[in-house]
Amino acid sequence: MNTRIAESELILNSRGAVYHLDLKPDELSDTIITVGDPDRVPEVSKHFDTIEVKRQHREFVSHTGFIGKKRLTVVSTGIGTDNIDIVLNELDALANIDFTTRMVKADLTRLQIIRLGTSGALQGNVPVDSYVVSSHGVGLDNLLPWYEFENTPEEQSLLEAFHQQVALRPGSANPYLISASSELAGKFTDGYISGITVTCPGFYAPQGRALRGPLSHPQLLEHLTAFKHGHHYISNFEMETAGIYGLGRVLGHDCLSISAIVANRIGQEFTKDGAAAVAGLIKKSLDIISR
Repeated sequence: MNTRIAESELILNSRGAVYHLDLKPDELSDTIITVGDPDRVPEVSKHFDTIEVKRQHREFVSHTGFIGKKRLTVVSTGIGTDNIDIVLNELDALANIDFTTRMVKADLTRLQIIRLGTSGALQGNVPVDSYVVSSHGVGLDNLLPWYEFENTPEEQSLLEAFHQQVALRPGSANPYLISASSELAGKFTDGYISGITVTCPGFYAPQGRALRGPLSHPQLLEHLTAFKHGHHYISNFEMETAGIYGLGRVLGHDCLSISAIVANRIGQEFTKDGAAAVAGLIKKSLDIISR
């Protein structure tokens, strides 16, 4: 039964916009690009022919406009799947909840959500400045277990292989795995590398970086790099992809994550010009998205 959503659950601000993103439903397009860095939003929207909406609240910056006849929204998420929980739920609310009645709409909109981000490679043959399309996201964070969701048989097989090959201390993580939208992924093939992306709950120890804090999983990188299941392998890791894919599955949206590789952890290399790598990813991907 469709019930009214309380003010404490769906929070709207004084202008009737959803709280964190400060967007109204008519200010959102059905095709959405997410970026982590708020300063990256204008680096995307500078390619728009026109910009009709600019909003900012905290780390969440949103621009909506057009490239030709294609309407697009670009929104910054900040870092981590806790922020993804906010952004994906509010994007869905903007599309699928009537803000006047506070009821879920009878006809639901399926959004296309494409992350353009940065990442570190876990294979020697995934070089810095290359672009990786995440065929699947493996979450080492704790977001998706708070939601009800179902895996496909292929996802379950991959997840079982991950449990067998990647040793994690009991209580440290409950990995989950969700695949990308095959429709979206099929558009990004020429000049892109495809592989599984691991989403970590932090930047230092959860990604195998040891500064002063000792690591509880000192062989994590070795195990992730060695993972193989059929033709699948782990290409890279970052901090948002699995959360996006997971909530896309829960809420019924098509999601894809594409990363510019700025570091190769196996070769211990870092890009000489990260801004140029990201700029190239944005331009190349927008050419496809705007068709």
